Amino acid sequence: MKLDRMIGILSILLQQDKVTAPYLAEKFEVSRRTISRDIEALCMAGIPLVTEQGKNGGISIMEGYKIDHTLLSTSDMQAILAGLRSLDSVSGTNRYAQLMEKLSVGASNLLAGDTHILIDLSSWYKASLSPKIELLHDAILSQHKVSFTYFSPAGESHRILEPYDLIFQWANWYVWGWCAYREDFRLFKLRRMTELQLDETFEKRVVPIPDLSFRGVSSDVYQVKAIIQPQYKWRLIEEYGPESFTIQPDGTLLFSFGFADKSSIVGWIVSFGDGAELLEPTEVRKDLLEFAEGIRKKYFKS
Repeated sequence: MKLDRMIGILSILLQQDKVTAPYLAEKFEVSRRTISRDIEALCMAGIPLVTEQGKNGGISIMEGYKIDHTLLSTSDMQAILAGLRSLDSVSGTNRYAQLMEKLSVGASNLLAGDTHILIDLSSWYKASLSPKIELLHDAILSQHKVSFTYFSPAGESHRILEPYDLIFQWANWYVWGWCAYREDFRLFKLRRMTELQLDETFEKRVVPIPDLSFRGVSSDVYQVKAIIQPQYKWRLIEEYGPESFTIQPDGTLLFSFGFADKSSIVGWIVSFGDGAELLEPTEVRKDLLEFAEGIRKKYFKS
């Protein structure tokens, strides 16, 4: 895009005293005529650029009108690069890193970024997830609705959505938008969406900021208490934090936390095998017993 290219040209001129038109044309993969038009546009925008002909000629910002080269510090540039690389890990391209390279010409020591911070937002489902992210991003920019089939604990449904934001939270990707079915703003997990495609255009609404807290998405209907064996302490810390349990005199862990539905509680307790015992809610203990009886009948048929 022209604006991206002009920003890139200005960045180069801030970091180098003088550059040539052929250099800029090669760098941005356009013609010298296009570069000339960009230079004219920058001058019209109030940036006093000087073009000198001859052997040592080139394009530069007028002396005495230098913008501070340290507008972005080394640490700032490295942090930006780390973030751009994380976006590349999702899209499967290098376009964000290439953009950063253009903006940091003349400061090659920054290109490596902070090698001690590596961010990878991709997942095992990258092959199916990346196209969804790209399609939704395009839909947001072009103000197109999207239609899709959605799978949730409540069942399967067809949805039409006005998408407004892509969100990475809780190690998953979500889209925030106006759901025609619910007639309200909703958050949808991308991995649960299938048959995703563009629909008709829409007029933007006033968009509320989504509540991205855990409790803003999942209400705690059931308060769970359970005794967990000490070898599973790492799981409790990883999934719910060290404040979710207390250590008992016998070394076992008394776990306390809120869950949204019964099926989540049953599945979670069962995942520990014989390393957990559910204390509360008492009604879910009955569901666990029925679940175990169903398993017994399936594998111990007479």
